[in-house]
Amino acid sequence: MSWPILSVTTFLPLVGALFIMLMHSDGEAEKRNARWIALWTTLITFAISLILLYRFDPTSAEFQFVEKRPWLAGAISYHMGLDGISLPFVILTTALMPVCIVASWLPIQHRVKEYMVAFLVLETLMVGTFTALDLVLFYLFFEGGLIPMFLIIGVWGGPRRVYASFKFFLYTLLGSVLMLLAIMAMYWNAGTTEIPVLLRHGFPRSLQTWAWLAFLASFAVKLPMWPVHTWLPDAHVEAPTAGSVILAAILLKMGGYGFLRFSLPMFPAASHDLAPLIFALSIVAVIYTSLVALAQEDMKKLIAYSSVARMGFVTMGIFATTVQGVAGGIFQMVSHGIVSAALFLCVGVVYDRMHTREIAAYGGLVNRMPLYAAAFMVFTLANVGLPGTTGFIGEFLTFIGTFQINTWVATLATTGTILSAAYALWLYRKVIFGPLVKPSLAAIKDLDYREIITLGPLVALTILFGIYPKPVLDVSAASVVQLLENYQRAIGAAKTAAMLAH
Repeated sequence: MSWPILSVTTFLPLVGALFIMLMHSDGEAEKRNARWIALWTTLITFAISLILLYRFDPTSAEFQFVEKRPWLAGAISYHMGLDGISLPFVILTTALMPVCIVASWLPIQHRVKEYMVAFLVLETLMVGTFTALDLVLFYLFFEGGLIPMFLIIGVWGGPRRVYASFKFFLYTLLGSVLMLLAIMAMYWNAGTTEIPVLLRHGFPRSLQTWAWLAFLASFAVKLPMWPVHTWLPDAHVEAPTAGSVILAAILLKMGGYGFLRFSLPMFPAASHDLAPLIFALSIVAVIYTSLVALAQEDMKKLIAYSSVARMGFVTMGIFATTVQGVAGGIFQMVSHGIVSAALFLCVGVVYDRMHTREIAAYGGLVNRMPLYAAAFMVFTLANVGLPGTTGFIGEFLTFIGTFQINTWVATLATTGTILSAAYALWLYRKVIFGPLVKPSLAAIKDLDYREIITLGPLVALTILFGIYPKPVLDVSAASVVQLLENYQRAIGAAKTAAMLAH
């Protein structure tokens, strides 16, 4: 295209943030203006990202909308581009940001201006992570997202917000320091940090193993994989509703995206040899965190542990290295982005009314909140993986893909589906069904227009992509095929070299 649409999509939220910062008004007028500027900025960004989707060629596996300019000392360039793996996450990010702004409209009443600025800066950093085609640029965006999220949890969170925000920050930063060392080693070996060049560069076997482990340290925390998942429940419980939405729907996906962009294509031999490690961690995540979710008394904590279990299916599918497994992993991440965002919004709806997330404080809400009960039911069933919802498509594809490689892994993973039905339906029954006996719930009101605007589109997408998943699968199909062809070619070459050496 004749204009840099990718840079506009990435940095437009920063322009909105600058407008809010320069705005001079006081009291309620300042809050109102900050909200409206943030909403219109995110809506325009979403509209521009839809142009990307419209102009994207799904039959090509190459990077599209590429922008490249010299940047740091001639060695590192400002290099941006999209392919079928990154585009779904860009659209997911830009689509959910207006939902977060609307969801924060009334619940956030102090430091509204700073809150909106933090969210707009976070949007730029998240979109940049998915569009960067230079390792250093990717690292800056990837790590930069920590700062606004740290502030969102630490300033606008719950009673233990400082503890949760520091735990989130330290866990993620420690893993990423190892990734930075690996990036430096890759630059010394290949002489460049350009991702398209590195995808074609054959790294030596010794470098592949430890670089793969260094990237794993960062992506496993972000995803999060067992046993480095313990920061997630605390962060979710203390974060404001919109913070939980972005954390679950987008920030977690950066780990899965990293595996697809770096670990599999750049370190194929290490990925092949260490796949059993990922399978083992995925199975533990699926079964163990599902059992932990069964024991939770806090709604947000239950959904947070559910997220760890769902991400176990993603890592299992990706490292199965079959077309169905990888496509299922991408679809599962998009599906989880929609469903987990909606579940946290549902918790936020009742929390805004009752100021408690304890499951025992609720019961019989269907008698007073039929619209809420219907929306919550759709998302609960999607989280379980019911056919006809987005949750089923991703899980089914990852199972098919993994079954071709390792029947035991796929069989053990199916127990996670049974356990997810147990904890999700138990939560729904305790909160929604039964007699309305608690006096505090007698006057509780159903969804208002603002909440219908946030939950309505998510209900529609959950059912639409569950019945007709083709749009999501088609966008990434060519890129997935090329990724796996290159991977298989590299594995074949490594095996041949090993045989000759033997």
